[in-house]
Amino acid sequence: MTTNDAADEVADRRPAVGVVLATYDRPALMREALRSILEQDYPGPIHVVLVFDRSEPDHTLGLDDPTRRVVVTTNDRTPGLAGSRNTGILALDTEFVAFCDDDDVWLPGKLARQMDRLLAEPDAELATTAMRVDFGDRATVRLAGRETVTIHDMARSRMAMLHSSSFVFRREALLGGIGLVDESLPRSMAEDWDLLIRAARSAPIAHVDEPLVGIRWGASSYFNDAWRDKNEAHAWLLANHPEIEADRVGAGLQYGKLAFGHAVLGERREALRWTWRCARRNPRERRWPLALLVLAGVPGEWIQRELNRRGHGV
Repeated sequence: MTTNDAADEVADRRPAVGVVLATYDRPALMREALRSILEQDYPGPIHVVLVFDRSEPDHTLGLDDPTRRVVVTTNDRTPGLAGSRNTGILALDTEFVAFCDDDDVWLPGKLARQMDRLLAEPDAELATTAMRVDFGDRATVRLAGRETVTIHDMARSRMAMLHSSSFVFRREALLGGIGLVDESLPRSMAEDWDLLIRAARSAPIAHVDEPLVGIRWGASSYFNDAWRDKNEAHAWLLANHPEIEADRVGAGLQYGKLAFGHAVLGERREALRWTWRCARRNPRERRWPLALLVLAGVPGEWIQRELNRRGHGV
């Protein structure tokens, strides 16, 4: 048997992984994301569906290789990230489906480490990794400090290190118990948190606590300053996930986010209402004092930028 034959035999024993790479008007970053996927050392096939949302598809990026395939298509569902991801999920026929945002990258070993975990735990429906946050010239590692994430964990914290660019699902779970990405959220805001909650409710999430994705924060994010959409999404999460409202820490987190968002928009009465609710429910929640700082005149964008620079969000 030749070396190439041996490599092919190993690949044949590893299941194919489909990757949904949704993109909107970021061609240079998207190409970097695509390259990071195709260069993974995972020995099985990787099939990428590159979904162009509200933009002209670049069919030159198609690749017809049985081990590293790229299919270019357009979002035929709700405009935005959620519809694009669902377009990709439904276009794939692989046993496993992964996501990658077009401004992020997969770091070496990412897919292999997750697939080892999923194949060793047949009851797990989703695997995530920790992340490296890239903000300007500063990189910050965010770890979860655990190897399994439960619905209790997700109800009380977004756990931002579980970024959507690290998600690898069993496709049958997305088509069944967990469900597809929710397309009703405004501008697909918080669709990843909603999906994590639904996934954790179905089965504990298998987490690889290593920074295996590089996440760009700041100007490259379409959601960086979309405060009104964020407020609507946080209210939607409270209304649709009773686990959050039932948890003191989780409810305080959402109240604090709403207080800060309304403060940035200059909606003083709403900001104070949510600040009061937050302080009563969880006095230790750090976002209600931040909301008061904004109401006192400190620019909310400056607060967010300083938190992003340290690898955190509001």
